[in-house]
Amino acid sequence: MAGTKAGGAKAALTNKKKYGKEFYAMIGAKGGKKGVTGGFGSDKPGTDGLTGRERARIAGARGGRISRRTKSSK
Repeated sequence: MAGTKAGGAKAALTNKKKYGKEFYAMIGAKGGKKGVTGGFGSDKPGTDGLTGRERARIAGARGGRISRRTKSSK
């Protein structure tokens, strides 16, 4: 029955019986709390005083300056 709709329903019933009816809400909440949307996606200024977008711009410029691609001969 593993991998079928009926098997999934049976597993869900077992999990709810074993761990309580809020089992799926609990594991979903854990996953949501664990996520960290910092880095380039963040609008909050970091310790350097820059937002994610500004930091991404600077990092991209640095990367472009040290690019390994050859310059065009136009």
